[in-house]
Amino acid sequence: MKELPESLFRIYALSLPRGHGFGSRPPRNAWTTQDSITCGILLCDDVDASHGIMVMRRRVDDVWTVTSDEWGFANEAAAKARIAELLLEGAPPEPLPAGARRRPALHDLQQRSSSEIFDLLRSPTHHPAAWMLNQLYLALPNPDANWVGDCQTGNFHTRLWEAQLLACFREQGLLVTQPVESPDFRIENRRGDVAWVEAVTANPSVAYNHVNSTQSKPPDAREELLFGPAALRFAKTLRSKLQRRYHDLPHVADQPFMIAIADFQAPGSMLWSREGLIGYLYGEGVEVIEVDGRKQARSFPVTHLQGPSAFPAGLFANDLQCELSAVIFSNACSLAKFNRVAITRFGVPDGLRYMRIGECFDRTPGALKAIPFCLDISSEEYLRLWPNGSEPWSAELEVFHNPFARNPVPFELLPEATHWFDREGEIVCSSIYEHSILWSKTMILNAKDRVPTLVDFISESEPEP
Repeated sequence: MKELPESLFRIYALSLPRGHGFGSRPPRNAWTTQDSITCGILLCDDVDASHGIMVMRRRVDDVWTVTSDEWGFANEAAAKARIAELLLEGAPPEPLPAGARRRPALHDLQQRSSSEIFDLLRSPTHHPAAWMLNQLYLALPNPDANWVGDCQTGNFHTRLWEAQLLACFREQGLLVTQPVESPDFRIENRRGDVAWVEAVTANPSVAYNHVNSTQSKPPDAREELLFGPAALRFAKTLRSKLQRRYHDLPHVADQPFMIAIADFQAPGSMLWSREGLIGYLYGEGVEVIEVDGRKQARSFPVTHLQGPSAFPAGLFANDLQCELSAVIFSNACSLAKFNRVAITRFGVPDGLRYMRIGECFDRTPGALKAIPFCLDISSEEYLRLWPNGSEPWSAELEVFHNPFARNPVPFELLPEATHWFDREGEIVCSSIYEHSILWSKTMILNAKDRVPTLVDFISESEPEP
């Protein structure tokens, strides 16, 4: 029986139905066996100070399953003694429940030809991301039968996005289930707020190699950035999902429905395409004007996207799509994100340095530009950016609310996301994080190299897949 570090427990806890959502009975400590097959958790009630325990064990396919959930111990010592009885040092993994399908191993190709980006997980530079992806795959409540094959081959990013969404949701303490084939997730908080989420990725019209591709350049003109090809790709992707009318399904009807979208339409496009999503959703452009000698941003309406298709802009500009409650987005669905989350918890692989460059939202009233940064992700300065001292899954998660939603999404359902919403005719945002990152890229360097500067990154860097 050895103490389980909190950083590792917080990853294992993502396999619990409510993830980190322990309510008024939070964990006090956790222990594991030498073989790491069993995990025992000591819980304490905030109200009456009573104690309880929870024991998780790995199944034969490595999926965590709760084998004991007991309450009412007189004191901490009694609860800890019970955990010691149940840790079962040396016992074999748990058998599969009757009727359960054995979950295939993520590393087992079963004679498939893997994609280059999946192969990248075998590199020492990406071992932290590989371990993290596997933990989240094992934590999924009910992945479909093609999940592993898709992840290993041509649909890697779709599966990566699903794994990241699971982490974001359970990190916020949500009950996450996959009770039906679609939508992908049902989420619920302890207040009883519920929503359904369908995950999708914006993909290129012509496939490209995601490993070491030359980074695409953002449009020079702001109008094209907001309403050009990137916005059109988002629009067509969302339209294809809306045409499936998930909101009409009996289990979804009269409940909030959201589409979660991540961008892979061009190499490195997630560094700049976010503006196109916002432009399409709200049908608003932004121009800088001068008032009383001071520059200010002013919005103006746009009815159509650029290009010969004249695709309508403003998905959320009227009530025609009132059944879509919100759109979830992250510009950090990447192996770099998986690496960073793991490294800020468990440390940097020997001989390597991971640097993150990007821009943060400037919350100064009237600010028109973002704040650039360049930080070693293992540095104290970087770790202090985050409330728990390590990078959270939800740091880049954004929820764009539909002002005309028939079934609005309560902010309390995703409390750690950045929320964009209508306030008296103006689209504003709220976030619990002081440092909201608008875009970033992560560089992997030799630890013996000199520490790079922001100038180095701007002139020389390429985005990590």
